[in-house]
Amino acid sequence: MSLHSLLASSYAFDAAEPVALWLTVGIVAALLIAGIALFFAKKGAFKNYVRFASIGFVFYALVLGMVMLILNIIKHSDEDYLAENGISGDVIYFVLIPLFALFAFALIAGILLFSASMLGAKKTFKVMSIVFGVLLAAGVVTVGVLIAVHYSRNISDDGYYNSATASVNQLALYIGAAAMIVLAVAGALFFGRKDKSGFDSRCIALAGVCIAMSFALSYIKLWEMPQGGSVTFVSLLPLMIFSYIYGVKKGVMAGFVYGILQAIQDPYIIHPAQFLLDYPIAFALIGFAGLFAGVRALKLPQIRFTLGAIVAAVLRFVSHVLSGVFAFQAYAESTNVWVYSTAYNSFVFVDMALVIVAGIFVFSSPSFVKKTEEYANRLQQAEGN
Repeated sequence: MSLHSLLASSYAFDAAEPVALWLTVGIVAALLIAGIALFFAKKGAFKNYVRFASIGFVFYALVLGMVMLILNIIKHSDEDYLAENGISGDVIYFVLIPLFALFAFALIAGILLFSASMLGAKKTFKVMSIVFGVLLAAGVVTVGVLIAVHYSRNISDDGYYNSATASVNQLALYIGAAAMIVLAVAGALFFGRKDKSGFDSRCIALAGVCIAMSFALSYIKLWEMPQGGSVTFVSLLPLMIFSYIYGVKKGVMAGFVYGILQAIQDPYIIHPAQFLLDYPIAFALIGFAGLFAGVRALKLPQIRFTLGAIVAAVLRFVSHVLSGVFAFQAYAESTNVWVYSTAYNSFVFVDMALVIVAGIFVFSSPSFVKKTEEYANRLQQAEGN
């Protein structure tokens, strides 16, 4: 196979995944070893080292994420891959491209809003916010319709597309998705009721960086489940840190955006409601990681972060279980479908356990905790005004 043929096929992405994993593990190990050595040899330079090492790793992760995203789109455009997995070629035009276009528009809008905010153009910022907000809402509706049209065409006889035996409980799926949407929205509004601040330039910038970092790290998979889902290299940590700093309401919104990105990265979709449960809703619920951030009775930030992470993991788990029960029951075969879905989706807790360990390590840094408290204080001052 020539180099051109390799790059234009699904093999390039599959070959790049283990390289990305071990390259990232090596870089992290090297940074940690160098940091430990510098800490004991020259403590005065350690703080600057941490700052530059963190910035360098962020840029590395973003570049890696962009490369993997491009290879992933190529993979899902490959005719052999689509034929081998029984996927309709229309998925590219009805699902992948619309989702990618929506993300690209949101990213460009965020950059323009951030620029207007930095220039102090308050009136321009307000007008742009309204216009972009309307266009983004219209885009979300349009993408939702396209996804619904595609999968309604490919689901026949209430079963998986290209399958005569599998069963999809569409009514239960829609009810489950609606219930989880109500839970996410109601929870975000209730726990974020004191948050009167909007998405200012600082918040938009941090949200963009954290979402991008989580998206990039999600390509570093420790192992992957056969019917979707994976345990990653603490990919949800940046998103959960954002939720911890800015609260549940903003965290849920950031998680929703990240969930759409996940659908671009690894689309295992057979039904519109299943898409909602496994992607935007499941990851929007990660925003509940910030639930205990303001509970000062829990004195240690590690405890506040851990409790929020557990709540977020349980809520995400419930969303995936509902999807498994009502959309993928054929895989259960003779096993009770609830038992099967519960066991299958338990990988969520393994993934979250790794995030909690990493989060405890991060929140053990006094300088990091001080920085998060500075953000929180600014947020509280904005709420009081």
